[in-house]
Amino acid sequence: MYAVIDACGRQYKVAEGDLVFVEKLEANENEKVTFDQVLLISDDGKVKVGNPTIKGAKVEATVVKQGKAKKIVVFKYKAKKNERKKQGHRQPYTQVKIEKISSRASSKKEEDAE
Repeated sequence: MYAVIDACGRQYKVAEGDLVFVEKLEANENEKVTFDQVLLISDDGKVKVGNPTIKGAKVEATVVKQGKAKKIVVFKYKAKKNERKKQGHRQPYTQVKIEKISSRASSKKEEDAE
């Protein structure tokens, strides 16, 4: 079972037990986080696609750690003008572990059908 979620303006394909690096979230370590912007869920060949999201579906995760990525150097210059600008940047991130993928919308429809 896997899902495609929209977290922090980016889409991630996640499965239960995965460790995923997302943009910095305002959460402490070992805190539970819920992603409710679920775009797609695939369960044993059954695919549910949202329009744009699946109502009632959510992905629960636990924050493993907060950190900063490796430093990148941004160097701009203009040839023959003696203009140089050097900058560094470290992007903050949050590492989360996917605990549970649930699609209540699908289970509700199956209960209604019975």
